Amino acid sequence: MSTHAATAPAALATDSTSSSAATKALIIGIAGLVLTGAGIALSPNKHGPVMSYLVGVTYWTAIAIGMLMMVMIHHIVDASWSVVIRRQWEHGLAAFKWLFVLFLPLLVLSLLKPGYIWPWMDLNHVLHGHETVGSDVLYQKKSGFLNTPLFMGMTVGFFIIWVWLSARLRKASFTQDSDGNAAWTKTNRVNSAMGLPLGALTLTFAAVYWVKSLEYHWFSTMYGVWFFANCMRGALCCGVVIMVWLYRRGDYKGILNTNHFHSIGQLMLAFTVFWAYVTFSQYFLIWNANVPEETFWYNLRELNHDGTTNQWWYVGLVLVFGHFVIPFCALLSYRFKVTQHIIRRIAFWVLTVILVDMCYNILPALKDVHGDSLPFLSINLLWVLTSVIGVGGVCIWAYLRSLPTTKLIPIRDPRIRECLTHHE
Repeated sequence: MSTHAATAPAALATDSTSSSAATKALIIGIAGLVLTGAGIALSPNKHGPVMSYLVGVTYWTAIAIGMLMMVMIHHIVDASWSVVIRRQWEHGLAAFKWLFVLFLPLLVLSLLKPGYIWPWMDLNHVLHGHETVGSDVLYQKKSGFLNTPLFMGMTVGFFIIWVWLSARLRKASFTQDSDGNAAWTKTNRVNSAMGLPLGALTLTFAAVYWVKSLEYHWFSTMYGVWFFANCMRGALCCGVVIMVWLYRRGDYKGILNTNHFHSIGQLMLAFTVFWAYVTFSQYFLIWNANVPEETFWYNLRELNHDGTTNQWWYVGLVLVFGHFVIPFCALLSYRFKVTQHIIRRIAFWVLTVILVDMCYNILPALKDVHGDSLPFLSINLLWVLTSVIGVGGVCIWAYLRSLPTTKLIPIRDPRIRECLTHHE
Protein backbone atom coordinates (compact mmCIF):
# COMPACT_ATOMS: atom_id res chain seq x y z
CA MET A 1 0.00 0.00 0.00
CA SER A 2 1.16 3.46 -0.78
CA THR A 3 1.50 5.74 2.23
CA HIS A 4 1.97 8.92 0.26
CA ALA A 5 -0.56 11.69 0.32
CA ALA A 6 -2.69 12.35 -2.72
CA THR A 7 -1.63 15.07 -5.09
CA ALA A 8 -5.11 15.66 -6.53
CA PRO A 9 -7.15 18.67 -5.41
CA ALA A 10 -8.65 18.08 -2.00
CA ALA A 11 -9.40 21.45 -0.51
CA LEU A 12 -12.14 22.03 1.98
CA ALA A 13 -15.53 22.39 0.33
CA THR A 14 -16.58 26.01 -0.18
CA ASP A 15 -17.91 27.13 3.19
CA SER A 16 -20.34 29.75 1.86
CA THR A 17 -21.87 27.43 -0.76
CA SER A 18 -22.34 24.55 1.68
CA SER A 19 -23.64 26.86 4.39
CA SER A 20 -26.22 28.38 2.08
CA ALA A 21 -27.35 24.97 0.82
CA ALA A 22 -27.50 23.66 4.40
CA THR A 23 -29.69 26.56 5.48
CA LYS A 24 -32.08 25.96 2.59
CA ALA A 25 -32.23 22.24 3.37
CA LEU A 26 -33.00 22.96 7.03
CA ILE A 27 -35.75 25.44 6.14
CA ILE A 28 -37.34 22.92 3.76
CA GLY A 29 -37.00 20.20 6.39
CA ILE A 30 -38.62 22.29 9.11
CA ALA A 31 -41.44 23.23 6.72
CA GLY A 32 -42.08 19.55 5.98
CA LEU A 33 -42.07 18.68 9.67
CA VAL A 34 -44.42 21.56 10.47
CA LEU A 35 -46.85 20.44 7.76
CA THR A 36 -46.72 16.88 9.10
CA GLY A 37 -47.32 18.18 12.61
CA ALA A 38 -50.27 20.21 11.35
CA GLY A 39 -51.65 17.08 9.71
CA ILE A 40 -51.39 15.20 12.99
CA ALA A 41 -53.00 18.07 14.91
CA LEU A 42 -55.80 18.94 12.48
CA SER A 43 -56.60 15.68 10.70
CA PRO A 44 -59.78 13.95 11.97
CA ASN A 45 -57.88 10.65 11.64
CA LYS A 46 -54.56 11.37 13.30
CA HIS A 47 -53.42 7.77 12.92
CA GLY A 48 -52.65 8.23 9.21
CA PRO A 49 -50.23 11.18 9.56
CA VAL A 50 -48.49 9.47 12.50
CA MET A 51 -47.91 6.28 10.52
CA SER A 52 -46.76 8.35 7.57
CA TYR A 53 -44.24 10.04 9.84
CA LEU A 54 -42.98 6.58 10.83
CA VAL A 55 -42.44 5.91 7.11
CA GLY A 56 -40.38 9.10 6.75
CA VAL A 57 -38.17 8.47 9.76
CA THR A 58 -37.64 4.79 8.92
CA TYR A 59 -36.80 5.62 5.29
CA TRP A 60 -34.02 8.06 6.13
CA THR A 61 -32.73 5.97 9.02
CA ALA A 62 -32.42 3.04 6.62
CA ILE A 63 -30.29 5.15 4.25
CA ALA A 64 -28.07 6.29 7.13
CA ILE A 65 -27.66 2.67 8.29
CA GLY A 66 -26.68 1.74 4.74
CA MET A 67 -24.01 4.45 4.73
CA LEU A 68 -22.67 3.15 8.04
CA MET A 69 -22.54 -0.40 6.70
CA MET A 70 -20.85 0.75 3.47
CA VAL A 71 -18.12 2.56 5.41
CA MET A 72 -17.48 -0.49 7.59
CA ILE A 73 -17.51 -2.90 4.64
CA HIS A 74 -15.02 -0.59 2.88
CA HIS A 75 -12.63 -0.88 5.82
CA ILE A 76 -13.09 -4.59 6.47
CA VAL A 77 -12.28 -5.56 2.85
CA ASP A 78 -9.57 -2.89 2.54
CA ALA A 79 -11.18 -1.49 -0.61
CA SER A 80 -9.32 1.07 -2.69
CA TRP A 81 -11.83 2.20 -5.33
CA SER A 82 -14.27 3.66 -2.81
CA VAL A 83 -11.89 5.78 -0.70
CA VAL A 84 -13.01 9.14 -2.11
CA ILE A 85 -16.69 8.14 -2.04
CA ARG A 86 -16.38 6.83 1.52
CA ARG A 87 -15.77 10.36 2.77
CA GLN A 88 -19.27 11.43 1.63
CA TRP A 89 -20.87 8.51 3.45
CA GLU A 90 -18.91 9.53 6.54
CA HIS A 91 -20.46 12.98 6.31
CA GLY A 92 -23.88 11.34 5.93
CA LEU A 93 -23.39 9.61 9.28
CA ALA A 94 -23.76 13.00 10.95
CA ALA A 95 -27.54 12.58 10.54
CA PHE A 96 -27.87 9.79 13.11
CA LYS A 97 -28.16 11.99 16.19
CA TRP A 98 -30.83 14.10 14.49
CA LEU A 99 -32.70 10.99 13.37
CA PHE A 100 -32.80 9.97 17.02
CA VAL A 101 -34.29 13.34 17.95
CA LEU A 102 -36.86 12.97 15.17
CA PHE A 103 -37.76 9.45 16.34
CA LEU A 104 -38.39 10.61 19.91
CA PRO A 105 -41.94 11.94 19.22
CA LEU A 106 -42.97 8.41 18.22
CA LEU A 107 -41.63 7.03 21.50
CA VAL A 108 -43.33 9.77 23.53
CA LEU A 109 -46.64 9.22 21.74
CA SER A 110 -46.37 5.48 22.40
CA LEU A 111 -45.94 6.17 26.11
CA LEU A 112 -48.81 8.65 26.24
CA LYS A 113 -51.16 6.57 24.06
CA PRO A 114 -50.07 2.92 24.20
CA GLY A 115 -51.10 0.93 21.15
CA TYR A 116 -51.67 3.98 18.95
CA ILE A 117 -48.79 3.07 16.63
CA TRP A 118 -47.84 -0.46 17.68
CA PRO A 119 -51.07 -2.21 18.78
CA TRP A 120 -49.33 -4.79 20.97
CA MET A 121 -48.32 -2.02 23.40
CA ASP A 122 -51.96 -1.84 24.59
CA LEU A 123 -53.02 -5.14 26.15
CA ASN A 124 -56.66 -4.02 25.93
CA HIS A 125 -56.49 -3.35 22.19
CA VAL A 126 -59.21 -5.36 20.43
CA LEU A 127 -58.00 -7.53 17.55
CA HIS A 128 -60.41 -7.64 14.61
CA GLY A 129 -63.46 -7.55 16.90
CA HIS A 130 -62.39 -10.65 18.78
CA GLU A 131 -59.97 -11.07 21.66
CA THR A 132 -57.67 -8.46 23.11
CA VAL A 133 -53.91 -8.34 22.74
CA GLY A 134 -53.48 -9.45 26.36
CA SER A 135 -55.56 -12.60 25.81
CA ASP A 136 -53.97 -13.41 22.43
CA VAL A 137 -51.90 -16.57 22.69
CA LEU A 138 -49.54 -15.40 19.93
CA TYR A 139 -48.80 -12.21 21.84
CA GLN A 140 -48.29 -14.15 25.04
CA LYS A 141 -45.68 -16.27 23.28
CA LYS A 142 -43.91 -13.16 22.00
CA SER A 143 -44.36 -10.90 25.04
CA GLY A 144 -40.82 -11.53 26.25
CA PHE A 145 -39.65 -9.62 23.17
CA LEU A 146 -42.69 -7.44 22.44
CA ASN A 147 -43.02 -5.34 25.55
CA THR A 148 -42.86 -1.58 25.89
CA PRO A 149 -39.85 -1.22 28.23
CA LEU A 150 -37.70 -3.46 26.03
CA PHE A 151 -38.90 -1.70 22.87
CA MET A 152 -38.01 1.72 24.29
CA GLY A 153 -34.66 0.59 25.65
CA MET A 154 -33.71 -1.23 22.47
CA THR A 155 -34.66 1.71 20.25
CA VAL A 156 -32.55 4.10 22.30
CA GLY A 157 -29.79 1.51 22.27
CA PHE A 158 -29.92 1.23 18.47
CA PHE A 159 -29.28 4.92 18.03
CA ILE A 160 -26.59 4.99 20.72
CA ILE A 161 -24.71 2.22 18.91
CA TRP A 162 -25.11 3.88 15.49
CA VAL A 163 -24.02 7.29 16.78
CA TRP A 164 -21.09 5.75 18.68
CA LEU A 165 -19.85 3.71 15.73
CA SER A 166 -20.23 6.70 13.42
CA ALA A 167 -18.26 8.94 15.77
CA ARG A 168 -15.38 6.43 16.00
CA LEU A 169 -15.20 5.92 12.24
CA ARG A 170 -15.41 9.63 11.49
CA LYS A 171 -12.83 10.62 14.10
CA ALA A 172 -10.23 8.14 12.85
CA SER A 173 -10.80 9.06 9.20
CA PHE A 174 -10.80 12.81 9.73
CA THR A 175 -7.80 12.77 12.09
CA GLN A 176 -5.76 10.86 9.50
CA ASP A 177 -6.11 13.88 7.18
CA SER A 178 -4.13 15.90 9.71
CA ASP A 179 -1.39 13.59 10.97
CA GLY A 180 -1.19 11.03 8.14
CA ASN A 181 -0.77 8.18 10.61
CA ALA A 182 -1.60 4.87 8.89
CA ALA A 183 -2.56 3.46 12.30
CA TRP A 184 -5.94 5.20 11.93
CA THR A 185 -6.72 2.89 9.02
CA LYS A 186 -6.02 -0.11 11.25
CA THR A 187 -8.17 1.47 13.97
CA ASN A 188 -11.09 1.73 11.59
CA ARG A 189 -10.56 -1.85 10.50
CA VAL A 190 -10.93 -2.90 14.13
CA ASN A 191 -13.95 -0.59 14.53
CA SER A 192 -15.53 -2.19 11.48
CA ALA A 193 -14.81 -5.75 12.59
CA MET A 194 -16.63 -4.93 15.81
CA GLY A 195 -19.24 -2.73 14.18
CA LEU A 196 -20.47 -4.99 11.38
CA PRO A 197 -22.03 -7.59 13.71
CA LEU A 198 -23.49 -4.78 15.82
CA GLY A 199 -24.84 -3.09 12.71
CA ALA A 200 -26.37 -6.31 11.41
CA LEU A 201 -28.07 -7.08 14.72
CA THR A 202 -29.33 -3.56 15.36
CA LEU A 203 -30.75 -3.00 11.87
CA THR A 204 -32.51 -6.39 12.07
CA PHE A 205 -34.06 -5.70 15.46
CA ALA A 206 -34.98 -2.16 14.38
CA ALA A 207 -36.81 -3.51 11.30
CA VAL A 208 -38.65 -6.08 13.42
CA TYR A 209 -39.60 -3.64 16.16
CA TRP A 210 -40.49 -0.58 14.09
CA VAL A 211 -42.09 -2.15 11.03
CA LYS A 212 -42.73 -5.88 11.29
CA SER A 213 -44.33 -5.66 14.75
CA LEU A 214 -47.06 -3.37 13.39
CA GLU A 215 -48.71 -6.69 12.50
CA TYR A 216 -47.12 -8.86 15.16
CA HIS A 217 -48.99 -12.05 14.21
CA TRP A 218 -46.86 -12.27 11.10
CA PHE A 219 -43.83 -14.56 10.87
CA SER A 220 -40.86 -13.98 8.57
CA THR A 221 -37.26 -15.09 8.92
CA MET A 222 -36.05 -12.80 6.13
CA TYR A 223 -37.32 -9.45 7.29
CA GLY A 224 -34.01 -8.13 8.58
CA VAL A 225 -32.30 -9.12 5.33
CA TRP A 226 -35.01 -7.34 3.30
CA PHE A 227 -34.40 -4.20 5.37
CA PHE A 228 -30.63 -4.55 4.96
CA ALA A 229 -31.02 -4.75 1.17
CA ASN A 230 -32.99 -1.50 1.12
CA CYS A 231 -30.45 0.15 3.45
CA MET A 232 -27.59 -0.70 1.12
CA ARG A 233 -29.42 0.28 -2.05
CA GLY A 234 -30.40 3.60 -0.50
CA ALA A 235 -26.83 4.36 0.56
CA LEU A 236 -25.40 3.45 -2.86
CA CYS A 237 -27.99 5.60 -4.67
CA CYS A 238 -27.35 8.56 -2.38
CA GLY A 239 -23.64 8.05 -3.04
CA VAL A 240 -24.26 8.34 -6.78
CA VAL A 241 -26.36 11.49 -6.37
CA ILE A 242 -23.65 13.11 -4.22
CA MET A 243 -20.88 12.05 -6.63
CA VAL A 244 -22.61 13.63 -9.62
CA TRP A 245 -23.47 16.77 -7.63
CA LEU A 246 -19.91 17.29 -6.43
CA TYR A 247 -18.46 16.50 -9.85
CA ARG A 248 -20.68 19.02 -11.59
CA ARG A 249 -19.95 21.57 -8.89
CA GLY A 250 -16.26 21.14 -9.72
CA ASP A 251 -15.09 19.55 -6.46
CA TYR A 252 -14.62 16.03 -7.84
CA LYS A 253 -13.14 16.97 -11.22
CA GLY A 254 -9.71 15.37 -11.55
CA ILE A 255 -10.64 12.92 -8.78
CA LEU A 256 -13.49 10.76 -10.08
CA ASN A 257 -13.30 8.82 -13.31
CA THR A 258 -15.73 6.57 -15.15
CA ASN A 259 -14.40 3.52 -13.34
CA HIS A 260 -15.64 4.86 -9.99
CA PHE A 261 -19.14 5.18 -11.43
CA HIS A 262 -18.87 1.73 -12.98
CA SER A 263 -17.84 0.18 -9.66
CA ILE A 264 -20.65 1.74 -7.65
CA GLY A 265 -23.05 0.85 -10.47
CA GLN A 266 -21.95 -2.78 -10.18
CA LEU A 267 -22.78 -2.74 -6.48
CA MET A 268 -26.17 -1.19 -7.24
CA LEU A 269 -26.81 -4.07 -9.66
CA ALA A 270 -25.65 -6.65 -7.11
CA PHE A 271 -27.98 -5.37 -4.40
CA THR A 272 -30.84 -5.11 -6.89
CA VAL A 273 -30.50 -8.85 -7.49
CA PHE A 274 -30.04 -9.44 -3.76
CA TRP A 275 -33.26 -7.56 -2.91
CA ALA A 276 -35.15 -9.55 -5.55
CA TYR A 277 -33.78 -12.85 -4.24
CA VAL A 278 -34.73 -12.06 -0.63
CA THR A 279 -38.18 -10.70 -1.48
CA PHE A 280 -39.05 -13.54 -3.84
CA SER A 281 -37.80 -16.14 -1.36
CA GLN A 282 -39.95 -14.65 1.40
CA TYR A 283 -43.06 -14.59 -0.80
CA PHE A 284 -42.47 -18.04 -2.23
CA LEU A 285 -41.87 -19.72 1.13
CA ILE A 286 -44.99 -18.12 2.65
CA TRP A 287 -47.11 -18.97 -0.40
CA ASN A 288 -45.82 -22.53 -0.49
CA ALA A 289 -46.31 -23.18 3.23
CA ASN A 290 -49.80 -21.61 3.17
CA VAL A 291 -49.87 -21.03 6.93
CA PRO A 292 -52.56 -18.48 7.97
CA GLU A 293 -50.23 -16.72 10.43
CA GLU A 294 -47.99 -15.89 7.46
CA THR A 295 -50.28 -15.57 4.43
CA PHE A 296 -52.57 -12.94 5.97
CA TRP A 297 -49.83 -10.30 5.60
CA TYR A 298 -49.84 -10.65 1.82
CA ASN A 299 -53.61 -11.11 1.68
CA LEU A 300 -54.03 -7.66 3.24
CA ARG A 301 -51.86 -6.28 0.44
CA GLU A 302 -53.82 -7.97 -2.33
CA LEU A 303 -57.49 -8.39 -1.45
CA ASN A 304 -60.33 -6.68 0.38
CA HIS A 305 -62.62 -8.61 2.71
CA ASP A 306 -65.09 -9.18 -0.15
CA GLY A 307 -62.42 -10.71 -2.39
CA THR A 308 -61.93 -7.68 -4.65
CA THR A 309 -58.42 -6.55 -5.54
CA ASN A 310 -57.21 -3.54 -3.55
CA GLN A 311 -54.72 -0.83 -4.49
CA TRP A 312 -51.86 -2.51 -2.66
CA TRP A 313 -51.88 -5.35 -5.17
CA TYR A 314 -50.90 -2.86 -7.85
CA VAL A 315 -48.26 -1.38 -5.52
CA GLY A 316 -46.83 -4.88 -5.24
CA LEU A 317 -46.57 -5.03 -9.04
CA VAL A 318 -44.84 -1.64 -8.99
CA LEU A 319 -42.25 -3.13 -6.65
CA VAL A 320 -41.71 -6.18 -8.86
CA PHE A 321 -41.05 -4.07 -11.95
CA GLY A 322 -39.81 -0.82 -10.40
CA HIS A 323 -37.63 -2.31 -7.67
CA PHE A 324 -36.16 -5.11 -9.74
CA VAL A 325 -36.94 -5.44 -13.47
CA ILE A 326 -36.35 -1.82 -14.53
CA PRO A 327 -33.17 -1.10 -12.49
CA PHE A 328 -31.83 -4.60 -13.23
CA CYS A 329 -32.15 -4.12 -16.99
CA ALA A 330 -30.76 -0.57 -16.82
CA LEU A 331 -27.77 -1.48 -14.67
CA LEU A 332 -26.76 -4.32 -16.97
CA SER A 333 -25.59 -1.64 -19.40
CA TYR A 334 -21.99 -0.47 -19.04
CA ARG A 335 -22.89 2.83 -20.73
CA PHE A 336 -25.71 3.51 -18.31
CA LYS A 337 -23.44 2.89 -15.32
CA VAL A 338 -20.72 5.29 -16.48
CA THR A 339 -22.92 8.05 -17.91
CA GLN A 340 -23.46 10.46 -15.05
CA HIS A 341 -26.92 11.80 -15.85
CA ILE A 342 -28.24 8.29 -16.57
CA ILE A 343 -26.93 6.60 -13.43
CA ARG A 344 -28.19 9.56 -11.41
CA ARG A 345 -31.69 9.03 -12.85
CA ILE A 346 -31.47 5.34 -11.99
CA ALA A 347 -30.43 6.31 -8.44
CA PHE A 348 -33.37 8.69 -8.03
CA TRP A 349 -35.70 6.01 -9.40
CA VAL A 350 -34.47 3.41 -6.92
CA LEU A 351 -34.67 5.88 -4.01
CA THR A 352 -38.29 6.57 -4.94
CA VAL A 353 -39.18 2.88 -5.15
CA ILE A 354 -37.49 2.20 -1.79
CA LEU A 355 -39.92 4.75 -0.34
CA VAL A 356 -42.82 2.91 -2.00
CA ASP A 357 -41.48 -0.32 -0.47
CA MET A 358 -41.48 1.29 2.98
CA CYS A 359 -45.08 2.41 2.42
CA TYR A 360 -45.98 -1.13 1.31
CA ASN A 361 -44.62 -2.53 4.57
CA ILE A 362 -45.99 0.11 6.95
CA LEU A 363 -49.18 1.77 5.72
CA PRO A 364 -51.38 -1.34 5.21
CA ALA A 365 -51.42 -1.56 9.01
CA LEU A 366 -53.99 1.27 8.73
CA LYS A 367 -57.35 -0.45 8.31
CA ASP A 368 -60.99 0.52 7.83
CA VAL A 369 -64.02 -0.81 9.72
CA HIS A 370 -64.02 -3.96 7.57
CA GLY A 371 -60.40 -4.74 8.37
CA ASP A 372 -59.25 -3.84 4.86
CA SER A 373 -56.02 -1.87 4.41
CA LEU A 374 -56.62 1.78 3.55
CA PRO A 375 -55.84 2.59 -0.11
CA PHE A 376 -52.33 3.59 -1.12
CA LEU A 377 -53.64 6.63 -3.01
CA SER A 378 -55.21 8.34 -0.02
CA ILE A 379 -54.61 11.44 2.06
CA ASN A 380 -51.91 9.48 3.92
CA LEU A 381 -49.70 9.68 0.82
CA LEU A 382 -49.60 13.47 1.28
CA TRP A 383 -48.35 13.06 4.85
CA VAL A 384 -45.75 10.54 3.64
CA LEU A 385 -44.38 13.19 1.27
CA THR A 386 -44.30 15.92 3.92
CA SER A 387 -42.62 13.53 6.37
CA VAL A 388 -39.99 12.38 3.88
CA ILE A 389 -39.26 15.99 2.90
CA GLY A 390 -39.17 17.06 6.55
CA VAL A 391 -36.87 14.34 7.85
CA GLY A 392 -34.83 14.40 4.63
CA GLY A 393 -34.26 18.14 4.90
CA VAL A 394 -32.78 17.69 8.37
CA CYS A 395 -30.56 14.80 7.19
CA ILE A 396 -29.29 16.78 4.19
CA TRP A 397 -28.65 19.75 6.48
CA ALA A 398 -26.58 17.52 8.78
CA TYR A 399 -24.58 16.23 5.79
CA LEU A 400 -23.98 19.72 4.36
CA ARG A 401 -23.00 21.06 7.76
CA SER A 402 -20.40 18.29 8.09
CA LEU A 403 -19.12 18.59 4.50
CA PRO A 404 -16.88 21.68 4.92
CA THR A 405 -15.40 20.56 8.24
CA THR A 406 -12.75 18.35 6.66
CA LYS A 407 -10.99 17.62 3.38
CA LEU A 408 -13.12 16.63 0.42
CA ILE A 409 -11.27 13.29 0.16
CA PRO A 410 -9.11 11.33 2.66
CA ILE A 411 -5.84 12.79 1.35
CA ARG A 412 -3.59 10.62 3.55
CA ASP A 413 -5.44 7.34 3.40
CA PRO A 414 -2.96 4.58 2.45
CA ARG A 415 -5.18 3.58 -0.47
CA ILE A 416 -5.84 7.07 -1.85
CA ARG A 417 -3.35 6.87 -4.71
CA GLU A 418 -4.84 3.54 -5.86
CA CYS A 419 -8.29 5.08 -5.68
CA LEU A 420 -7.39 8.11 -7.78
CA THR A 421 -5.97 5.84 -10.49
CA HIS A 422 -8.74 3.25 -10.16
CA HIS A 423 -9.34 1.11 -13.22
CA GLU A 424 -11.60 -1.83 -13.93
